[in-house]
Amino acid sequence: MTAGIPQVKKVERRIGRFFRISMGCFAILLLMSTGVFGANVGVIEVQKFSRNPGAWVVLDGRPKAQWQAGHVPGAHSFSWENYTRTDEKGVQFKVLSPREMADALAALGIGEKTAVVVYGDADTSWGGEGWLVWVLSWLGHQGEVRILSGGIQSWRAANLSVEKGEVRYRGPRLRYQVALQPQLDISTGELRKVLGKVTLVDTRSTWERLRGTLPGAVAISWEDFFAGKDRHPLPPAEVKKLLAKHGVDLRKPVVYYCTGGIRSGYAWMVHTLAGLPNGRNYEGGMEEWKRLGSP
Repeated sequence: MTAGIPQVKKVERRIGRFFRISMGCFAILLLMSTGVFGANVGVIEVQKFSRNPGAWVVLDGRPKAQWQAGHVPGAHSFSWENYTRTDEKGVQFKVLSPREMADALAALGIGEKTAVVVYGDADTSWGGEGWLVWVLSWLGHQGEVRILSGGIQSWRAANLSVEKGEVRYRGPRLRYQVALQPQLDISTGELRKVLGKVTLVDTRSTWERLRGTLPGAVAISWEDFFAGKDRHPLPPAEVKKLLAKHGVDLRKPVVYYCTGGIRSGYAWMVHTLAGLPNGRNYEGGMEEWKRLGSP
């Protein structure tokens, strides 16, 4: 009986190795799956939105102080600063749980099929409006999600009124049904398995990158994903040109990251608006990688 133990252990090792390889292949196939997942995301121009603003629930992605100073009438404040926290592993800027985010949206009169307009200024929010579009997509939002082209700058440039003060939802309490789209995010464990098989895009500033980057990452600042005085998202042709300029192979999954998923969320949004497949936001970012990702 004892003579057979080494052979049994050898078989167990082979089974374990096969299982690990199979799981790694599954993770890669999941990342390589084609198509744009999540919400019905698009752009809406200020003039079109202003003709029928009551058809939408409006979310302002800027810091709350900016929202209080003047916002699109009826817009609720929804800054990433109020919906992220440091998790139990000490990683900062982690998005609240899907249930907590769903409850926060429901409290503002948003169900999973509600039509939503999101805006910011692509400045003080650090791209928080893009992060918010990503969150809605990650939650599996079924209603239309539109980014207001040019944000608050375009609204003001059109001489449209802004208001100050609290905006309260007084309708019936809703329940937001989550249909989570985990493939829009990527965990640190998954990312370690597919390094070299995805294109990593570091959207942080140059000085941040000098302090360390993910292995093999391409550097494209999140600020390169918008243009003009109103900081509108790049149109599809310009997005493709930008990525091609930096050697991004769109046949492979593209994983955007920054410090904690905010600026990379904006880059992911522009990628998605351009109709490109296989975009992912590494929501954990460098904050998570430096704690959990390094060997």
